[in-house]
Amino acid sequence: METDGEVTDDVAPETRQRKIIHIDMDAFYASVEQRDNPELRGQPVAVGGSRERGVVAAASYEARKFGVRSAMPSVTAKRQCPDLIFVKPRFEVYKTISQQIREIFAEHTPIVEPLSLDEAYLDVTENLQGIRLARDIALAIRAKIKDETGLNASAGISYNKFLAKLASDHRKPNGQYVISPEMGPAFVETLPVGKFHGIGPATAAKFNALGIQTGLDIRNQTLTFLEAHFGKAGTYYYWISRGIDERPVHANRIRKSVGAENTFSDDLADFDAMVAELQPLIDKVWRHCENTGNRGRTVTLKVKFSDFEIISRSRSVAFIVGSRDDLANIAVGLLENAIPLPKAVRLLGISLSSLQSDVEEAPQLDLPM
Repeated sequence: METDGEVTDDVAPETRQRKIIHIDMDAFYASVEQRDNPELRGQPVAVGGSRERGVVAAASYEARKFGVRSAMPSVTAKRQCPDLIFVKPRFEVYKTISQQIREIFAEHTPIVEPLSLDEAYLDVTENLQGIRLARDIALAIRAKIKDETGLNASAGISYNKFLAKLASDHRKPNGQYVISPEMGPAFVETLPVGKFHGIGPATAAKFNALGIQTGLDIRNQTLTFLEAHFGKAGTYYYWISRGIDERPVHANRIRKSVGAENTFSDDLADFDAMVAELQPLIDKVWRHCENTGNRGRTVTLKVKFSDFEIISRSRSVAFIVGSRDDLANIAVGLLENAIPLPKAVRLLGISLSSLQSDVEEAPQLDLPM
């Protein structure tokens, strides 16, 4: 029986549709800063460094009107919004608030998959408070988050993770949206491929080059065609274009590794130039660690040469890499040990693996300078 766009419990348990909520805090870091500093309210705010090599970690909705986005270089953000106010991030504060929010989730379900400090999937097919409709659970969660933290959250509700994520974007900020089983395939049909969660700009461009612009265009392709052009990801695209995503919500999910890399406009041969190019990659990896509370033990340097040959060098340490400086020292050390390189360098990448969450503060590593 279908009621108000949701699947009810009037079916056998083995055939019951999942009820999944995606909660996404609205401009989380920037909203916390505006909450705690009344002078910032209504102003374009960027959380991050204002230095020349700084990067925006988060932007308020006032700043987003000028095109300021997370991961944007600070100089670009300032150019687009001359009145932009930069605020230094306070990750310990964000982590404390995130924990408050997760405790609210836990009042409704133990099946919570955090993606970062400010978003998570919740499986509420069975919920602890016996609330019949998932949309009402989402309303209750958002209301309590607002009451306890003063912050706004948006929510998407659907029968799988892919559609729940899309739904949460549909009514931002401070809204929610339900995509029912009847709506799912049609909702995906009209969606531009660049709006698919998990399809970045490069993959979207590849789809477009193949004449594939929308979800319906993907659905019109055979599985063989998609696998031939996109490998294993082609199977995922085949099913999500039909509104089908069987991935379960994994409680306490943790990524095994996180990395960043950059291809240079001109090949590099100078060691100091390569060290300089490593810094924003190190920043990006460490920002993920700060956002998620995850830490790792193995640092890997990736080097792609001008002829596309790739080498990698790794170092594992006894204790977790506990600071951005530790990560930088290990990364630069790996590069230094690889010198002299036989050819000019086209790409550099850094990754951190053997990740774990909820770690204690790491002792300072004794690293050579």
